[in-house]
Amino acid sequence: MPPAPKFRKLIGPSFILLGLGLGSGEVILWPYLVANWGLGIIWGAMLGITFQFFMNMEIERYALTKGESIFVGLARKFKYFPIWFIFSTLAGFVWPGIAAASAKLLGAVFGIANTNMLAVGLLILMGVILTLGPVLYKTMEKFSMLLIGVGVPALFLFTLKLSHGHDWAALLSGFMGRGIGYEFLPVGIPIASFLAAFAFSGAGGNLNLAQSFYIKEKGYGMGKFGGRITSILTGKAEYIELTGTKFEMNEGNLARFKNWWRLINWEHFIVFWATGAFSICLLALLSYSTVYGVAGAPKGIDFVLFEAAAIGRASLPILGTFFLILGGLMLFSTQLTVFDATSRIISENVLILNSKWNSNSLPKIYYAFLWIQIIFGSLVFFTNFSEPLLLLTIEAVINAAAMFVHIGLTMYLNLTSLEKEIRPNTFRIIAMFVAFIFFGFFTIRTILSYII
Repeated sequence: MPPAPKFRKLIGPSFILLGLGLGSGEVILWPYLVANWGLGIIWGAMLGITFQFFMNMEIERYALTKGESIFVGLARKFKYFPIWFIFSTLAGFVWPGIAAASAKLLGAVFGIANTNMLAVGLLILMGVILTLGPVLYKTMEKFSMLLIGVGVPALFLFTLKLSHGHDWAALLSGFMGRGIGYEFLPVGIPIASFLAAFAFSGAGGNLNLAQSFYIKEKGYGMGKFGGRITSILTGKAEYIELTGTKFEMNEGNLARFKNWWRLINWEHFIVFWATGAFSICLLALLSYSTVYGVAGAPKGIDFVLFEAAAIGRASLPILGTFFLILGGLMLFSTQLTVFDATSRIISENVLILNSKWNSNSLPKIYYAFLWIQIIFGSLVFFTNFSEPLLLLTIEAVINAAAMFVHIGLTMYLNLTSLEKEIRPNTFRIIAMFVAFIFFGFFTIRTILSYII
């Protein structure tokens, strides 16, 4: 086990994972629900991102100690697991709902009424960025850090300017599930929409599993020996090894593992959990302060436009415009990161299924699937299917079911494949079990609500 570097050199992978949820769950879904039902439901966002913290850390535990993605480990248990991951990833993220929402916000800024062609242009731009970046991981890390570094402070200033003491009191009550006239869940709230927001309190779906790629390419632990995906046009090819390397269970290696584990827990807690929870609260509070209870507030994605107009009236019109630009860029970055994560997941699982293929063909497979997704998304927009909220809800319900599955599989893998000295402790096993039951319950309830 290589020794861990200083803490500041570890920072990065959690920014990418946070960026996966910052656009969809934080900008759209939770503010949408709060705008209509108040802050009494914000407990769901806090619980959702807390569950994801424990999920992500168990995914990191495996990649840290094995130097390979969790998909490789699961394929050893059952060789057909890759088929499930390919199917559930495509089903959950093939719809370009986040790009549709980004185009709608940016189109409002520039006076574009029909934003379908703008959305197509954004998809192509995402493909160009991912294709031309020499080292894929570094491209994603820099993009995510820039977005969060600018976006979160801006949201904080917006919220301080426009919220009042009673709004903050409502937020605190919401942590306890106390809303106006209800406890925990208000009558009439669509369970599918609540589940969608809950699943996107962070990354969501199989995207959580992509964390094993990011910490491997960052060089965490045994991932130092794995190699990285580089651009087929501008990058220098690196040798990629899908199968990881074990370290010997001796006193020195265990001490290094414990140091790694302590540092990466702090990195993920500060960047993913604390920053993510803070962002969710800011955007929900901003929505509550400007839109909740206002007559005529729209119930679709247009509520973000309504919110921006309210911000402009309460402060300066240019600030409302800036809010739209910021939201549009957040959503753009999220869709970009989704394309990266899904292309990684699909390409590696395709490679696992075809053991005769050389692992160094991974970049070509990655970019093939990246552009297939972009072409499909463009075709969706050409058909004028343009309601972003519906697309996001469909994605999120499928992804909640995928999370129910991968939580159980991750715990099964860690408890059966890792040596007892580095397995999860009782507290983390309980946390994962509770998350497993929670996602299973709400997924089944949502499916039954459409059937019955």
